[in-house]
Amino acid sequence: MANSLRGEVLNLYKNLLHLGREYPKGADYFRSRLKAAFLKNKDVKDPEKIKELIARGEFVIKELEALYFLRKYRALKQRYYSDDNQ
Repeated sequence: MANSLRGEVLNLYKNLLHLGREYPKGADYFRSRLKAAFLKNKDVKDPEKIKELIARGEFVIKELEALYFLRKYRALKQRYYSDDNQ
């Protein structure tokens, strides 16, 4: 049980690191905040609490993906639609 949770935590960390490369404030800023968040919870031993933290991390992943999608959408909208109509 503990090994599977450890693997999930490591995968979560890797996924967040990968997504953090495009963070608006910079990859270094994101990496330092991510590391601090994971170190803050490194002593958690309760499997239920670990699952809750993993679920929170997955929520953050979804929010980051939405942020990046919205940024790309806005960039495309600026390229293809002019503001002359307003």
